[in-house]
Amino acid sequence: MIRIHNMETNEIIDREMNADELKQYELDLLESAKTKKELAAAAAVKEALLTKLGITADEAALLLS
Repeated sequence: MIRIHNMETNEIIDREMNADELKQYELDLLESAKTKKELAAAAAVKEALLTKLGITADEAALLLS
């Protein structure tokens, strides 16, 4: 569903997505999932490095400030 809200008149229109909007929505979902996986992988690498160094994230932040 697509919601269009006209802020000037406060009119709200709800309608079904057309084919192009649905395709873009599905692409956006895939991109979002990919980004979440990349962020999780980066966080895991960061945590592994901190563990290898034997310091906490707070200690690393202190060193880098």
